[in-house]
Amino acid sequence: MEEKRGGRRLQRRQGKEQCRRVEVRVGSLKVGTMTGKGREIADMMERRKVDMLCVQETKWKGSKARNIRGGFKLFYHGVDEKGNGVGVILKEEYSKSVVEVKRVSDRVMIVKVEVEGMMINVISAYAPQVGCEMEEKKRFWSELDEVVDGVPRKERLVIGADFNGHVGEGNRGNEEVMGRYGFKERNVEGQMVVDLDKRMEMAVVNTFKKKEDHRVTYKSGGRCTQVDYELCRRCNLKEIGDCKVLAGDSVARQHRMVVCRIVLEAKKKRSSVRTKRRIRWWKLKEEECSVRFREEVRLGLGGGEEVLDDWVTTVVMRMAARMVLGVTSGNGKEDKETWWWNEEVQESIRRKRWAKQKWDRQSDEKSRQEYKEMRQQVKRDVAKAKEKAYEELYERLDTKEGEKDLYRLARQRNRALSQRSLMSVLPSGSPF
Repeated sequence: MEEKRGGRRLQRRQGKEQCRRVEVRVGSLKVGTMTGKGREIADMMERRKVDMLCVQETKWKGSKARNIRGGFKLFYHGVDEKGNGVGVILKEEYSKSVVEVKRVSDRVMIVKVEVEGMMINVISAYAPQVGCEMEEKKRFWSELDEVVDGVPRKERLVIGADFNGHVGEGNRGNEEVMGRYGFKERNVEGQMVVDLDKRMEMAVVNTFKKKEDHRVTYKSGGRCTQVDYELCRRCNLKEIGDCKVLAGDSVARQHRMVVCRIVLEAKKKRSSVRTKRRIRWWKLKEEECSVRFREEVRLGLGGGEEVLDDWVTTVVMRMAARMVLGVTSGNGKEDKETWWWNEEVQESIRRKRWAKQKWDRQSDEKSRQEYKEMRQQVKRDVAKAKEKAYEELYERLDTKEGEKDLYRLARQRNRALSQRSLMSVLPSGSPF
């Protein structure tokens, strides 16, 4: 038992060595206005080591991208200089990796960024205030639902928003979507946030145990509350290292920045398997290639009809084959031992892939269990197919046809070894 446990620990350690940990800090802040604050916000992001910042109430008209300072770039959208407007500010290294920017309205926008081969979707949202009309609120939540639903499940998703609502303390009945350390009592707008989390399988990550000063996002005089939130998918909660309000900065007059630290494991890219570049001899089965090859060989030998079995003839034939038939790229993959595959194995593997796709989409216990059962079934089918294939092979080798096959394979292997030995003694400048 000790040896087995040690083996598992070794496998886990080797798996971690193949991955590289990447830390991304995503924040959210209601700025009140971006006018005259670009330099100050960039300084704060640099000092606080924030890589991506969702900003609300920018009050900038238009759909543009602008450098604000020190390599930080703001992607923003707004329709009126008097109110609303959202944006996402990115550090220089991430602004160069932007894949897509989708500006839905002056209250919702999304930026997709590639980080070490992984896609991170950052949504900046600004919900209507408590006194706004219900029609405007419904339109906002409908837009946000559509954007969230459009993000593939395999990609990371982070929402930084001012929802203008209180999710409140306690989480009875909602344990899967939030912690029990919210602030004050839940109101109608806060319930809309919880409903969004349930619909889209997300979680509010700044409702877990922290000091009060690290949970309060709005402070005005003696009034303290929590209206700014960071959301992520429940399946990615294990990647959240920390989430809290950073006190001490006065960029916004009343709101304070909440920052979420995400730790991603970026897998190292496997180097492609390099194989020998081989002449495409199989193309001689094509009539056109066969005719051209014979003509090139005849021209290379001086136009004579007689073909001598000597070294010069071999060189000419290989040169003609390279020119007419071409060579492989040498970027092949490692060959898998699949000669024993049958229809049952292929069908079993196909069902296993479907089960994995279903689990990726639904992320529930039932689909996970189905995938585990299919993996076990594939192993059983593979073992049966191997056993049956080897039995048939051994039975065939006992017959006269099997002896002929064995001698034929031995001759082919001997010729291949002789050819490799010949290639090894040729000079590096040889045409083949």
